[in-house]
Amino acid sequence: MPGPHDLFARYTFGHPERAAAELRAVLPAHVVSEVDWSSLRQESGSVVDPELRETESDLLFTARLRSGRSVLLYVLLEHQSSVDAWMALRMLRYVVRQVERWRQEHPESTRLPVIIPLVMYHGPDGAWTAPRRVEDLFDLPEAEEERERWRALVPRFEYLLDDLTAEREEALRARSGPPLARLAWLVLRYGRTKELARRMPDWAALFAQVQAGPEGAEHLVVVIRYLQWMGDGAAIRAAARQVLHSVLDAQRAEVLMGSWAEEMIEQGVQKGLAQGVAQGRLQERAELVLRTLTARGVHTDESVRQRILSCTDGATLDRWFDRALNATTLRDVLDDLPQ
Repeated sequence: MPGPHDLFARYTFGHPERAAAELRAVLPAHVVSEVDWSSLRQESGSVVDPELRETESDLLFTARLRSGRSVLLYVLLEHQSSVDAWMALRMLRYVVRQVERWRQEHPESTRLPVIIPLVMYHGPDGAWTAPRRVEDLFDLPEAEEERERWRALVPRFEYLLDDLTAEREEALRARSGPPLARLAWLVLRYGRTKELARRMPDWAALFAQVQAGPEGAEHLVVVIRYLQWMGDGAAIRAAARQVLHSVLDAQRAEVLMGSWAEEMIEQGVQKGLAQGVAQGRLQERAELVLRTLTARGVHTDESVRQRILSCTDGATLDRWFDRALNATTLRDVLDDLPQ
């Protein structure tokens, strides 16, 4: 099952506008100026090894250069708590897999597209220190002149790195991009540190900008769900409540905080879905769907209430909850209601 980092990262940076903000912050200036950013599209499929899904996720984008050529932008989002000394080799393997898949899909082509690999790292244990070049992983002679001769015989490959742990808060807030992207950088940067609760109230204006957007309510819920997974302790809950009450009316703020207090998402989704959710947790999630519908002003009669409360499928309850966040009628939530 995907972990909290994977879900949050994919939701945030799987959108082309927010992905463009990340890429523009890290790519060399000449690449940024040559890409037609309006052509950026996410491609499906992951090449991450299954055993590493909990520590990393990947996104692939295609874009056209202003010259007309295509380029593939491969983004690996690294979530693990320790630096991987072999990341350059792993990234090379992932890029080769992308190339092989591209060849299968374009058998008539005689050239390969340029693939630019990028690692975004937000582990809690300090800055990234692993080699970024594959050639630095080989046991080459120490003498520089002899080393250069041998270096020409081994694979030459380098990935770009966005080490969020090495960035100051002011620099992340100053990056260009949609409000959700800028808030996500901060949340990823400080989400697993002891500084989160202290810094979060200073982000109230950014939370408000996220809320003011076309999908602001949904975006806020995604951020809060991630904080529910990551944040542990009364200080973080208090900071989140303070921020939410500054950007939402009291009722909607408490709906979100109510889900936090019950630890519904952390215990029900992160732990329960893998092996089946206990009946008590299913009941809590069903009640959250009903409370969200009430907060949205959507009437539910007794038959609908019983249908939701008796649901024993966790995935269905999650889908109903996500739909309820923006629902105006019951048909927006339940699939088979009569017209």
